[in-house]
Amino acid sequence: MVRWSALALVVSAVALGTVACGDDESAGTETTTTATTEETTTEETTTTDSTTETSTESTSAVGRDVFLANCGSCHTFSEAGTSGAIGPNLDGIGLSSAEVAEQVRNGGGGMPAFGDQLSDDEIEQVAAYVAGSRGT
Repeated sequence: MVRWSALALVVSAVALGTVACGDDESAGTETTTTATTEETTTEETTTTDSTTETSTESTSAVGRDVFLANCGSCHTFSEAGTSGAIGPNLDGIGLSSAEVAEQVRNGGGGMPAFGDQLSDDEIEQVAAYVAGSRGT
């Protein structure tokens, strides 16, 4: 009985040492050791780190950059610090992100289409920026 307890202790110490001193490949792996009177069982459970790198702040920054480079000379938009007088003032505009994206992509009402000049991602980001920042 004492032998199995000692063996269980040694196996536990080795398992803990492996987890504590492991390299990057063992990061996120948890080792559980269970000792019984006749055998020692080791189970491994792997966990993953689900860090999302895309953030609202970075998307907003890209949308703002696209706006400043392509829209600010025509549109007043307080959040971007622009005071263009050719197109409508965007501070009080009540359009959704999808509606803004459609206008940017296809133009209309005196506004040129930007569907051939901006990528779909840039259009979506500037639309989200305008729709999400209006009136600020």
